Amino acid sequence: MAEVYGPDEAGRIRVAEQVVKAFAGTAHIVGIDSTLAADAPRARLRINRQRAETLGIPVAVVAQTVHAALSGADAGYLHDGQSKYPVPLRLQLPAEQQIGLDALLALPLRAGNGQLVPLSELVRVERGVIDKPRYTKDLQPVSYVMGDVGERNVAGAERKLVDSPLYGLFAIRSQLAGLADGSLGEYWIRQPADPFRQYAIKWDGESQITYETFRDMGAAYGVGLILIYLLVVAQFRSYLTPLVIMAPIPLTIIGVMPGHALLGAQFTATSMIGMIALAGIIVRNSILLVDFIELQVAQGLAFKDAVVNSAAVRAQPIALTGPAAMIGAFFILDDPIFNGPPSR
Repeated sequence: MAEVYGPDEAGRIRVAEQVVKAFAGTAHIVGIDSTLAADAPRARLRINRQRAETLGIPVAVVAQTVHAALSGADAGYLHDGQSKYPVPLRLQLPAEQQIGLDALLALPLRAGNGQLVPLSELVRVERGVIDKPRYTKDLQPVSYVMGDVGERNVAGAERKLVDSPLYGLFAIRSQLAGLADGSLGEYWIRQPADPFRQYAIKWDGESQITYETFRDMGAAYGVGLILIYLLVVAQFRSYLTPLVIMAPIPLTIIGVMPGHALLGAQFTATSMIGMIALAGIIVRNSILLVDFIELQVAQGLAFKDAVVNSAAVRAQPIALTGPAAMIGAFFILDDPIFNGPPSR
């Protein structure tokens, strides 16, 4: 969702229309909608009170006649003795005659002298445009442009789906260059503080949710690392040893990022969960190695020999940890949250 802000209504609508075109010209963006409303004609019947009073026709009668012709009016009720409730007798113009004003303006009204006068002699038709709805967010005027992520909707593009709305959002941004004379503001987290300074876009919807998800998960990742450090400090009674144990955690990127690139997968919140889980596995393996080294050193073995022995003895259990985790995760790959949207 793109929230379009600007100093004036007309300019904001022009920018929003360009944003709609950018949505429509971007692959994977479907179901495009906006709060922009097209001009809809409006006809207002203004009663000539002086003419109506001259003919002896009350203004209320004119209004009731128009209402009855378009919306219907109950002229009476039918009591047949069989129904529990009386059946209303509704008078109304046929649906085909409600299109346009010709049939309506031809309706006769009885004047005070008994003559029938067409409605066209009593009213004046004023044509205009129906008032459009205006939207505000936190008291700031705004126009919304919305879209969904799906199959590519650009002619000649391959049929491939994306897992995250951020990929579609970044593709849209590349088409927004030059809007508002190149001075279009862009906000990700909050609204513009002064919407009357420039035209601006605030990205919201699923992109906002994705940002909040990665923000919260990143914070949880950091808190988890701190807790791991404190637990290892309590276990080994050293402030340096936990740093050695946690040093391989950044190496998770070596497996995660190239793996996504080789398989053509997008990095999503599920990928972030996998990185956190992988960090836990690495820390556990490191603890096993360091603990084994300390036991060997305590038994009088040289440090270098202890490191070699720990690698030789614990290599097989650690090597089995990876396949065990992979086999355990294999059974949840069919879940849509893990394998992304289905191909069509």
